[in-house]
Amino acid sequence: MAVVRDAPTLPTAPSRASLADAVHTSLLTWLMDGHAAPGSSLSIDGLARDLGVSPTPVREALVRIESTGLVHRAALRGYFVADMLSATEVNDLMDARLLLECRNAALAAAHVDDALLTVLAATVERMTAAPTGPGFAEYREYHAADNEFHHVLNRAGGNRFLAEAFEGLNGQIQRFRLRLVPGVGVTDAGLAIAEHAAIVEALGRREPDGVELAVREHLEKVRERALDDRESVPAG
Repeated sequence: MAVVRDAPTLPTAPSRASLADAVHTSLLTWLMDGHAAPGSSLSIDGLARDLGVSPTPVREALVRIESTGLVHRAALRGYFVADMLSATEVNDLMDARLLLECRNAALAAAHVDDALLTVLAATVERMTAAPTGPGFAEYREYHAADNEFHHVLNRAGGNRFLAEAFEGLNGQIQRFRLRLVPGVGVTDAGLAIAEHAAIVEALGRREPDGVELAVREHLEKVRERALDDRESVPAG
């Protein structure tokens, strides 16, 4: 009598969606870690060969990454790595953030509830628990929690137009976070976490002026640290 054995289990082929996400993650990590020189051209075919995939998921990944400001597309020329923000651009970006985020935070404080405080406190906890480097693969969760904190706080103000104006800066904010020196990771995590916690505490007191001040102090410190980091980058 023949013995019936279980059919061998074949490995599950990756879905198109999971392949696209994997390529996106790989390229985003590569860019965030500073392995592509600012201003350099990106070959879709070359990246596809390096990743062992077809050009299609690479092209789709670059379209997604373009929204972060890390790459830009030039008509008939393809994709290029974004240049680093100059000191003037850093100052201009932070001025815009101050105008929008301080106002949105003050508005949020006028009608804050326990649910908002819980969500923001959770992002602070995630930042505290997350690794901070040396590469983007390690500090990605920290980066996501930091981004969510500002996203939630700006939406909580209740002014759709101000919130959308802040979201319009998102690409430049992501570009602002681009690693100036590969392999360094997040250098100001302890300071940023304490500043976020201070904002949550001010919100808990329901004092718009105090919340606005806490946000202003945080963003001015971010500006100061960013300019110091940029100054420390070797020329050339």
